[in-house]
Amino acid sequence: YQRRVRVSSGINAEYGGACLFAWFLPCISFGQNAEAAGVVGSCFIGAVLFILPLVNIICWIKTRGAIREKYGIEGSVIKDIFAICCCPLCALVQEAQQCKSAPGGSVERS
Repeated sequence: YQRRVRVSSGINAEYGGACLFAWFLPCISFGQNAEAAGVVGSCFIGAVLFILPLVNIICWIKTRGAIREKYGIEGSVIKDIFAICCCPLCALVQEAQQCKSAPGGSVERS
């Protein structure tokens, strides 16, 4: 009798992919989130705004606020600032997962 133990990290491939993407290309991840939230017109503009000091924080706060409003998520600007400053990569992944998993969350690309 052999007992097999299934080990699971609790992280699926899509979530892990979003983590890696945010780690190596945070400006692109931010651009996609900002575009999906309707804050900017294109991913490229969002990516450029992400690399500009102070502008990136303002745009990020607006993006998180827009995502919260769009999907009816409770929260506040203070909590958004806390998430952005304390764990920016986690915030990027959280935003990306929300935009991708919610109905109508994906952005049509031509």
